[in-house]
Amino acid sequence: MTYEGVLKKMQTELGDPIQYYMVFDESFINVNQLLDKNVEINLLGYQCLNCGKKKKIFRQGFCYDCFYSSASVGDWIIRPELSKAHLGIADRDLAYEEKAQLQPHIVYLALSSEVKVGVTRKTQMPTRWIDQGANEAIAIVEVPNRYLAGITEVALKSHYADKTNWRKMLTNSVEHVDLIAERLKLENLIPTEVKEYFFLQKNDLYQMKYPVIEYPKKVTSLSLDKTPQFKGKLKGIKGQYLIFDDGIVFNVRSSEGYVVRINI
Repeated sequence: MTYEGVLKKMQTELGDPIQYYMVFDESFINVNQLLDKNVEINLLGYQCLNCGKKKKIFRQGFCYDCFYSSASVGDWIIRPELSKAHLGIADRDLAYEEKAQLQPHIVYLALSSEVKVGVTRKTQMPTRWIDQGANEAIAIVEVPNRYLAGITEVALKSHYADKTNWRKMLTNSVEHVDLIAERLKLENLIPTEVKEYFFLQKNDLYQMKYPVIEYPKKVTSLSLDKTPQFKGKLKGIKGQYLIFDDGIVFNVRSSEGYVVRINI
């Protein structure tokens, strides 16, 4: 079978194991059903997810112009402590930023390589953790806006990583840590204005099981720009990565905006 369209991050559904879907305009693929099958990916071109023009992708599925103009990729996305909507101050588009920033946010600990701290909108639980390939995750605080989540994350960055080691995540080289016990250590580390939101007693540990037949011992990243035609046997899906035999891994999310043909 052949599927064709613009790549976007895979949609996920929490389950045992997690279900993954590639969704195109005219069709979709339940990627779990492709496990242990040969999959061919061909690069056909590019299409900006924002303006829809057939322009080279710069970052996050956007062309250069859209990346530096769209409100949906402002600096506050990566650095939530820069959020200013709660002050009524615009970055690029105040109406958009108020909608995105002035809603409940979660600061969490996740175990995908080592323990990391991160921020997500409450509506993105547990999607955010699945996208990172976390084996386990737990909320620390739930706050009413992105700024408070950001300053909490900044306070904890000196104690925990804030990025996932994708190589460790994909080889499943993850040291077990008791996240519930880890959370108990944090009350005195978070900012004073956030302490009232601290989760102390709540037992809300999420555990994720990924559809992986076999984890590789070593991984090599596939770039469609360098290898526009690729074929391999799918051995697993974790985070937003497809894991092929011989340790080849393909990051679907970092390839958003790429127009592809997929043959099964």
